Amino acid sequence: MRQMKHLGRSKTPCSAHAIERRRMRRSCVSFGLMYSGINGDDVLIGDGSAVDLSEGGLGIHGNCPVNIGMELTLFLYLLDEEEPLFVSEATVAWTAGSLFGVEVKEVSLRDADRMLSFLRAHSVGQA
Repeated sequence: MRQMKHLGRSKTPCSAHAIERRRMRRSCVSFGLMYSGINGDDVLIGDGSAVDLSEGGLGIHGNCPVNIGMELTLFLYLLDEEEPLFVSEATVAWTAGSLFGVEVKEVSLRDADRMLSFLRAHSVGQA
């Protein structure tokens, strides 16, 4: 059985114009990703790129629209890895056109460590 890291859930969705509620500083990044979720009766599958990343979430520029509160599964194609980093559960926190932010809810311990290592390596020099 695979160990999973469950991150705390926020009960209040926020919009792109809401007061800044991030508890962790985000670092500018650029890597490809794929996301999927359920939108009503339809399965949504989109491609995009990460524009920023923190321990608890990421900003995404995507090609399929999403709604605030939607649950997504993410495959992150980090630059230094062949195998995508798998986020089993993320919740859309805000949207602004093709940009949206997600809060990471659940990820395996292994992939949580990979994400943290990637974040630390790419935040050096971004004061």
